[in-house]
Amino acid sequence: MSIRREEDSLGAVMVDREAYYGPQTQRAMDNFPISSIRFPYPCILAIVMVKRLAAKAHLELGLLDPKIAGAIMQAAREVESGSLADQFVVDVFQTGSGTSSHMNVNEVLAGRANEILTGVRGGKHPVHPNDHVNMGQSSNDVVPTATHMACLKNLDNQLIPGLKILHTSLERQAKAFYPVQKTGRTHFMDALPVKLGQEFSGYARQVELSMERILGVYSRLGELALGGSAVGTGVNVHPDMARRVITQLAEETGLPFTIAKNRFEAMGSRDALVETSGNLKTIAVSLMKIASDIRLLSSGPRCGIGEIRLPALQPGSSIMPGKINPVIPEVVLQVGAHVIGNDAAVSVCGHMGSLELNTMIPVMAHNVLESIKLLATASRVFGEKCIDGIEANTARCEANLDKSIALATFLAPDIGYDKAALLAKEAFETGKTIRELALEKGLLSPKEWKDLLEGL
Repeated sequence: MSIRREEDSLGAVMVDREAYYGPQTQRAMDNFPISSIRFPYPCILAIVMVKRLAAKAHLELGLLDPKIAGAIMQAAREVESGSLADQFVVDVFQTGSGTSSHMNVNEVLAGRANEILTGVRGGKHPVHPNDHVNMGQSSNDVVPTATHMACLKNLDNQLIPGLKILHTSLERQAKAFYPVQKTGRTHFMDALPVKLGQEFSGYARQVELSMERILGVYSRLGELALGGSAVGTGVNVHPDMARRVITQLAEETGLPFTIAKNRFEAMGSRDALVETSGNLKTIAVSLMKIASDIRLLSSGPRCGIGEIRLPALQPGSSIMPGKINPVIPEVVLQVGAHVIGNDAAVSVCGHMGSLELNTMIPVMAHNVLESIKLLATASRVFGEKCIDGIEANTARCEANLDKSIALATFLAPDIGYDKAALLAKEAFETGKTIRELALEKGLLSPKEWKDLLEGL
């Protein structure tokens, strides 16, 4: 197939795209959506939960007809149980307050409530999406509220459990590998000896601190903007509605939801999401360090470090028989890179809290929730499909340790730094080990050398 090329006025080559791809392929490309990312479903469910409890509160306050309130609550429960999911169709890239998705929820609930009452779905009578489903609410307080709810819930039921699995795996291996001595490495160079279990204990502590970082944001994510209405002043909101709803939210979820101490902060800024995203980035970096180390320690197996053996997941490359790649560590590394990118976008969005409202909420919600899910899954898979199956290559650890020139450091207190340095230089030039030279020169007896290493 010949491809027609032309030059534009600046001399750039212009390609006839249809000729390049073919007419059918080009039509498919033109019709393919730029973005197919829906507004996060966890946020939809959180909005629906707010609607249900707001209808209940307004019923109790005598502001909503019992039949209308009951229909709204029934419709909301149906959505919370998984019904009508295909009705929430708005893309994440929408008005920055999330109004499009918020009204999508109002209309779906009103339509289903009308069907419950009249047998006909849709419309605005007897249940109106704004007057009844959205009574006492605004996108500007509901969407920030739902975003905090969704993120806190997913941290609690996805990320923390995933990190616990990984932490348990690492702690178990730290204990199992504690007797295994090996050479340490700094700057990728041989350093003083460590125990393999000590290395793994460091990884376990990193994950433990990751959980502490997440738990640290609970109280700030728990502050909800509900009741602030359009700009934080609570216009057209019953003064007791938000308290009733948020108290019920805390009871139903078991999470520390409270009324925001200052609704102007809670609506004008998204600092708690920025902080959460920053902690997720820190966790991503932490997991990347662990995954990188695991990949290095298992490298080879014969021509690399090879001090640990990974479980044989996906053995054999596309061309090299028997080659076992570090699949799961590389999964974790890619997840980490993606989470770091998500955080960069969240940071940019966070500064768009212009005056009384942040107008970048949908993409912030999407990125934070995606990072939570990715890190949760990566942590669980890392623990179950990699860490749990790692075996120590004790023979390689002992051989590498014996060859380490850094062992001369242990002789420095007795013979001085300069003589120890000369001994290390001689070992390097002759290919002999520090142990061999120390025994040849009578610096230590075989038993003293053994006692020295066992005492580390």
